Amino acid sequence: MTKHEFNPTILREYDIRGIIDETLFEADAEAIGRSLGTLLKRDGHRNAAVGYDGRTTSPKLKAALTKGLTSTGIDVFDIGMGPTPMLYYATYALNAGGGIMITGSHNPPSHNGFKMMLGGKSFYGSQIQDLGVLSATGPFSEGDGEVIDKPIMEDYVARLLQDFVPGHELSVVWDCGNGVTGEVLRKIVAKLPGRHLLLYEEIDGSFPNHHPDPTVAENLDDMIRAVKGVNADLGIAFDGDGDRIGVVDGLGRILWGDQLLAILAREVLANHPGAPIIADVKASQILFDAVKNLGGEPIMWRTGHSLIKSKMQEVNAPLAGEMSGHIFYNDHYYGYDDAPYVALRLLNILGASVQKLEQMRDELPEMINTPELRFPCPDEEKFQAVTRIQEALAKAGANYSDIDGVRVNTDDGWWLLRASNTQAVLVARCEAKDEAGLNRLKSQLQQALLDAKVDAPTF
Repeated sequence: MTKHEFNPTILREYDIRGIIDETLFEADAEAIGRSLGTLLKRDGHRNAAVGYDGRTTSPKLKAALTKGLTSTGIDVFDIGMGPTPMLYYATYALNAGGGIMITGSHNPPSHNGFKMMLGGKSFYGSQIQDLGVLSATGPFSEGDGEVIDKPIMEDYVARLLQDFVPGHELSVVWDCGNGVTGEVLRKIVAKLPGRHLLLYEEIDGSFPNHHPDPTVAENLDDMIRAVKGVNADLGIAFDGDGDRIGVVDGLGRILWGDQLLAILAREVLANHPGAPIIADVKASQILFDAVKNLGGEPIMWRTGHSLIKSKMQEVNAPLAGEMSGHIFYNDHYYGYDDAPYVALRLLNILGASVQKLEQMRDELPEMINTPELRFPCPDEEKFQAVTRIQEALAKAGANYSDIDGVRVNTDDGWWLLRASNTQAVLVARCEAKDEAGLNRLKSQLQQALLDAKVDAPTF
């Protein structure tokens, strides 16, 4: 079988992702299938589930991937087009040894990629690099696998609705952003009580209305106008492949990932007293304090959906989340990030409460924070820069965490600096009790970068 070398830029920390016909080609998809199929066979697996999103390039990548997988003797369960969490669900429902989702997630239309599972776990980090080595060197398994059509959307929707508990009726605006959640959401809302308005549910890989990334405020503008216009209780938005969620309350105010997690934790901790709840290092101190006040065990962990999922399994946490809108339920569910499922669990909470979402939001303490600050730093330099800053902080006796980069605690609040695992950038964030404190934190961050000889913008 043909050996194949990938453009090294497409082998990321959590997935394989590139620009179609520039860094990512159909030959790459076939090589991924050949290499992953070989790894599956080595581990004693015989099959893999394959799904794809609504991008125009996804079908041809699926065909090439399937060719590579079947050439190793792996049978392919073709589950059709749907969200990434539908692929995750399929690996459990079909007892598949592996899972590959063809998706560009929230990236521009010219991008596409692959999210993978092996043996019921995320396939990431060094495993992706090892796959690249195997592709370039061989040897590969050989065989004659078959393609088996396994449309699973109806089962997936039924599983989502299984944990929905009807309460008082709600008015909800849903924004699918022309991503691949559209068909699933049409099926879901047809079964829900209340009033539901769908925006941009037509699946269109060119994303003609707005970019499908619910963590960028401007992408929620249409949903916010609709929520206010129809006097809805809340709005819920999804990214391009349905594993990240964005939420606004009835006043049109955005709830960021940590605020949403603090509200979801109420129900989970009421049923699992003392349980660990995980959030990434970018989350507000308000969340960690809220979990502690609710009787839970707050755990700060590294950013990255694959890393969070692995930590959940390790400590058996029922709930976890990231600022990026990845929310993970291991309570009545499978421990992966499924935005439609998270939406239904949120509706359970609101349908059972006399409080509106805006009242729940207002009960959380107010802090002042920066958005996520991202600035260029070469890949070969970014981790070294963070290490130099860690060493300086240790020498100065600073109060900091080094779980993922550095998160420095002061009387004013905290500042964070970490190297992105997916881009040639450093990521920073600051949070304080007031504006003066925030300015002091930004100055400290700026000075730390200056001392480490890192070029950075003025924050």
